[in-house]
Amino acid sequence: MGKQFLVTIAILALVYSLVNASDPSPLQDFCVAIDEPKDALFVNGKFCKNPNLVNADDFFFTGLDKPGNTSNPLGSAVTAVNVIQLKGLNTLGISLARIDFAPYGLNPPHTHPRGTEVLLVLEGSLLVGFVTSNIPNQKNRLFTKTLYAGDVFVFPEGLIHFQQNIAETNTIAFAGLSSQNPGTITIANAVFGSDPEISPDVLTKAFQVEKNVIDYLQSQFWWDNNY
Repeated sequence: MGKQFLVTIAILALVYSLVNASDPSPLQDFCVAIDEPKDALFVNGKFCKNPNLVNADDFFFTGLDKPGNTSNPLGSAVTAVNVIQLKGLNTLGISLARIDFAPYGLNPPHTHPRGTEVLLVLEGSLLVGFVTSNIPNQKNRLFTKTLYAGDVFVFPEGLIHFQQNIAETNTIAFAGLSSQNPGTITIANAVFGSDPEISPDVLTKAFQVEKNVIDYLQSQFWWDNNY
């Protein structure tokens, strides 16, 4: 497992060294993010730590060798490493995540509004797919594929996509994203679990269903497992 883990990280690092990041290019060597503006000297994506106070730990994260807790209704867990968890990623245009799946677990339809995602399956198998944006006089097209250990799949920036474990065993995947903070919009959560709620009149007309269906969906707890 240790050797496979290192190979995974190496592959993801290589992939993203060959593509352009979607975030703006940095104008300095680094800009370690800091949460308190009163201590900041520079601004580039986030407030930056004084370079004279930066140390190696600002570029370090540990724990991706540990599985996430998939004991939830979706049967999946995402362990993110973006600028929130790793301050040294600020302005560098990349981030990383580990995704664990219980048997038949699902990472539900969602989008990353600020980043393209490349997914590598480390163990197990996944059914994955994404849907194109609206095309004049056409239906939204679905691209789907079954992936096995060692397979890679790309989800273009901003498009709705999903991953589902189709095996009776656990599955592990790693994702690299072309943003320090790609963001996540989980479709069901955003539509039926927003605060305050979207007007049932809007959703009734949008989905062409009876109001009691919308009321039921809005009354449910929508699990958020995403980064």
